[in-house]
Amino acid sequence: MNNKFTTFTLPEELPEYPAFQEGIRRAPDRGYRLTKSQTRIALRNALRYIPTSLHEKMAPELLEELKTRGKIYGYRYRPAGDLKATSIDDYKGKCLAGKAFQVMIHNNLAFDVALYPYELVTYGETGQVCQNWLQYRLIIRYLEELTDDTTLVMESGHPLGLFKSNPNAPRVIITNSMMVGLYDNIEDWEIAAQMGVANYGQMTAGGWMYIGPQGIVHGTFNTLLNAGRKVLHIPTGGNLSGKLFVSSGLGGMSGAQPKAADIAGAVSIVAEVDQSRIDTRYGQGWVKHVAQTLEEATELALQAQKKGETCSIAYHGNVVDLLEYCLEKNIHIDLLSDQTSCHAAYEGGYCPVSLNFEERTKMLKEDRERFHKEVDKSLKRHFEAIRKLVAKGTYFFDYGNAFMKAVYDSGVKEILRNGVDDKEGFIWPSYVEDIMGPELFDYGYGPFRWVCLSNKSEDLHKTDVAAMECINPDRREQDRDNYIWIRDAEKNQLVVGTQARILYQDAQGRLDIALRFNEMVRNGEVGPIMLGRDHHDVSGTDSPFRETANIRDGSNVMADMAVQCYAGNAARGMSLVALHNGGGVGIGKAINGGFGMVLDGSERVDEILKSAMTWDVMGGVARRSWARNENAMETCRTFNQTHADGYHITMPYLASDELIERLIP
Repeated sequence: MNNKFTTFTLPEELPEYPAFQEGIRRAPDRGYRLTKSQTRIALRNALRYIPTSLHEKMAPELLEELKTRGKIYGYRYRPAGDLKATSIDDYKGKCLAGKAFQVMIHNNLAFDVALYPYELVTYGETGQVCQNWLQYRLIIRYLEELTDDTTLVMESGHPLGLFKSNPNAPRVIITNSMMVGLYDNIEDWEIAAQMGVANYGQMTAGGWMYIGPQGIVHGTFNTLLNAGRKVLHIPTGGNLSGKLFVSSGLGGMSGAQPKAADIAGAVSIVAEVDQSRIDTRYGQGWVKHVAQTLEEATELALQAQKKGETCSIAYHGNVVDLLEYCLEKNIHIDLLSDQTSCHAAYEGGYCPVSLNFEERTKMLKEDRERFHKEVDKSLKRHFEAIRKLVAKGTYFFDYGNAFMKAVYDSGVKEILRNGVDDKEGFIWPSYVEDIMGPELFDYGYGPFRWVCLSNKSEDLHKTDVAAMECINPDRREQDRDNYIWIRDAEKNQLVVGTQARILYQDAQGRLDIALRFNEMVRNGEVGPIMLGRDHHDVSGTDSPFRETANIRDGSNVMADMAVQCYAGNAARGMSLVALHNGGGVGIGKAINGGFGMVLDGSERVDEILKSAMTWDVMGGVARRSWARNENAMETCRTFNQTHADGYHITMPYLASDELIERLIP
């Protein structure tokens, strides 16, 4: 066999079956539901990665995984131990980008970062780096051989192959679960996933750009602070001292709430049914107290409120019980959200109040139909508790996990804003509608992030300082918030996994910081850096239930922006481009495009940044402006004046309300 060919195949020798470390969370078995014909295809699909001489041995093993775990994971091919990311210098590769992507993949799969490391799930209950360890092994081999004039093509976790390109082309192009419209639903996706042809990337999982939970900490912090200003009337420069924030979920969607609430000065109670997720956040210092009873949790909170102290409490139990208890005892909740993986409510992302965590896991495997019914009953009860709390003055917001969509899907029609369908949203606001959209996204502020590929804390410190120097805190209130965030980032101990940071910035801010970082790499002040962002951003994602919830011209159901963002980033030479179906709200409810950019200090990278960073943000602001969002229109008018040499954004004419209402009374 040709040596060049064997480079890109798995070896003829079977690896030793790895030991599973005690105490590491495992994904639940979500049930095996394939037909006999589909099962045959699923097994053939997995075996095509493995040399035929090993099929007799591996076929029964893979079939057993499918029937007992609900998917083929190829556990035998998982490398032993923790896949924690280290310095880029520790990785094999023929180009910097190839080694950088390995750092990112390993960070996504590290024990202290991933939700279910053995099942390649980074976060969001089902968000995977790729489908199985067979793919992982092959991806790493390709990345080791990647050069500056080739591109690796990834399709739903499968490395399709290396293709000749050029240094200005992306080094990796990724797509995940891009289902044809007719089949773009959770039922057909589950079949495709079990057959080994669909991967739910959730974007930063399957787009290799997750930096641990600090990403959602920043978003939650911004949301809480702006909610406080908008609803609780806290003054500029003030915090949430004495205010009670209640939420749920400490792992599926990253478990950011107690840390964010602490930074914002609030008292918080976060309900979580899985003790292991509480233990993780408590061990990280991201939650200060653990309460096993409702009485203990609420007493701790009330005492902290009286004293005006910051206090974060994890309650081991169901949030529905917590909300009903607060109603019964007349405990006022100022701010309320849900941050479970409710976009995957029927896949285990939401635990019904009728079941404890162990019962949920057992029923999920053995009786999906009954589990579905229990979820529906629980969501209806959850809705009623929130409705009563809102009537008593609580501000509830959907934090982007499709909670209200899940409530609607459970049969609660009262949650609809128009009383007919979900196209005009729900009776309570999405955090994007009320807060993130008008106050951040419409101006271009979003979750810009970077990874110091050296894995040196001193490099991260230097980039923090440099980023802070690029921000004018007197320009806008948002800039002041972000300045304080980055100033205090090191003190707040936000790093989980590799040395990385998130900082909400607008188009100009992202470009200024990116160019500054590349200059620092060029001057030898820091090692190479990888830039990226979350899907929870201005331009990369179309989702009526999350990122584009404040688009009200009817185009909230269109995915043009995400696709254009992805294509534009590819055309401009970003190192990695990714397009995904699903995001943080579930299959069929979003399309999102992402990027990764390796800073090597070259002038070539400077030129890519000048074009691509501006495009990545302003394409979304332009779309928001065309939807007649006031702050986005203001941003685009200014942009057209300041960037007249090569840019122009189409501006809308505004029809008078009087005219429209006169013609359509």
